[in-house]
Amino acid sequence: MSPEFAYFLKVNVAFALFYAFYRLFFYKDTFFKLRRTILLAFFALALIYPLFNIQDWLKAQEPMAEVILIYSSMITPGVTATAGEAASAFAWKELLTTGLWIIYGALVLFFIVRFTTQLISILWLARKSKKELLQGTPVHLLRKPAGPFSFFKLIFIHPESHSEPELAEILTHEKTHVNQWHSLDVIVSELITIVCWFNPFVWLLKREVRHNLEYLADNRVLESGYDCRSYQYHLLGLAHHSETVHLYNSFNVLHLKNRIGMMNKKRSKGISRTKYLTFIPLLGVLMVLSNIEALARIAQDVGQAILPVEKTILVNVENPLPELTIAIEKMVEAPTHEPAQPFTAPVVVEEAVVENKAESQIFTVVEQMPRFAQGDAALVAHINNNIRYPQDAMEQGISGRVVVSFVIGSDGVVRHPEVISGVFPSLDAEAIRVVSELPKWEPGRQRGKAVNVKYSMPIEFRMQEEEAEKMVFTVVEKMPSFATGDAELLRYINRSIKYPLIAQENGIQGRVVVSFVVEKDGSIVEAEIVRGQDPSLDREALRVVTSMPKWEPGEQRGKPVRVRYTMPIHFRLQ
Repeated sequence: MSPEFAYFLKVNVAFALFYAFYRLFFYKDTFFKLRRTILLAFFALALIYPLFNIQDWLKAQEPMAEVILIYSSMITPGVTATAGEAASAFAWKELLTTGLWIIYGALVLFFIVRFTTQLISILWLARKSKKELLQGTPVHLLRKPAGPFSFFKLIFIHPESHSEPELAEILTHEKTHVNQWHSLDVIVSELITIVCWFNPFVWLLKREVRHNLEYLADNRVLESGYDCRSYQYHLLGLAHHSETVHLYNSFNVLHLKNRIGMMNKKRSKGISRTKYLTFIPLLGVLMVLSNIEALARIAQDVGQAILPVEKTILVNVENPLPELTIAIEKMVEAPTHEPAQPFTAPVVVEEAVVENKAESQIFTVVEQMPRFAQGDAALVAHINNNIRYPQDAMEQGISGRVVVSFVIGSDGVVRHPEVISGVFPSLDAEAIRVVSELPKWEPGRQRGKAVNVKYSMPIEFRMQEEEAEKMVFTVVEKMPSFATGDAELLRYINRSIKYPLIAQENGIQGRVVVSFVVEKDGSIVEAEIVRGQDPSLDREALRVVTSMPKWEPGEQRGKPVRVRYTMPIHFRLQ
């Protein structure tokens, strides 16, 4: 993630949080001036809080250093199947990013053009309209009946549409907008909305700014001594006037229900202003999260988490599978695995004489981060060559990403590996083993001196699809079964077996153990003798097994899979 995009994302997240905070704490009070300040502060602080740098303080806090380490691991990709796949994914990502930026830029341009057009229309209307004093206030006279409005120092009104008392209320209202520079709030909110047009919370904040400005002006009218009820009736009458100009919304138009409700609302108690102080902790949390993200991104960019390109470990499995035996005389259910025990990463504590605190200090981010001595490509190759996909995890179809944390000492030796985000005990143990056996690294350096650096590395265990298709399980959630049941399987074998004549003549008998694979479609393949007795008996056992009709296939996680069975067949002479 680029710093520019990270900044843009933080700003928009802040707008969402600020709006939720506003609705929760400030929405129903009558501190209109204070609300105006806090709404403008939302816009300003959302833009500048990502620029506050408290990274040195965070790095000095041990718990924060752990959070940075974990977050860095989360945003870092796992250990590329192939260079071609990585390049293809990168090309698609670049194409998608470019397309999104084009759409974003096009809509920003559209809103800029619309905003500029509306601004020019207001200035053009001011130039065309006649200017005169109305009850001692300079105004621009509208040629057609329309609702009154103001823009900075400009007040527009159609006098013929209002009585003298109504004109006095309107002028008081609009002069409040003018004297308190309310148009500045409107312009700021409009510009922010143009840049963040895709964020619905920005539009909602802009609406709250408009509403609060109208509350301020309405409150000023009532404070000037005008009758509340007659003023509200006047507002209802203005609602039927058409709007002359638009800057997204006309400056004095608002849902009248809200305005009238706020005028009739009981004034909030002064002590309630203290709740605005609750905004400070929210800002503090945002600053901390922003700097944690920045430190994690720095760590990622300099190589702390793992590598600058996505790496995927694909393990070829050649381990023999344990056999599962079914006796002919009595069917024995397949054993199930014992519950997995929680894995605890080994921590090696080395005895050393530490001359001073600096030598034993462990850094999270340093000026020159550690690197694998032969480079990133060699690190990937080393992991791919040494890692082995655990048999039990593979048989259960378990995959995922294990994040391992370790310390690269000032001498380049890897120490204290531990799992900070595990998947499965055997996968966690394998990740620890591979990391523990890493050769020496080039140590990290701070102010030119080699130091201990805590490092995290995500290792992703994922089987290739072709290997997954060929995978033969020995224990699955739903074991294969003879289509018509166990009893029928016994009868089928007893009916089908033909005792070889040569074996009868020589008095040969005993048990032949046959292994076979039940395919996904239930067919029997790859039959072989595991423990033979006599060539004639072995051939007959294979013939009977391979001639069996299709079974009900085994299933793992709801999908049919290949399962190996081992079945003993007894040959006995009467």
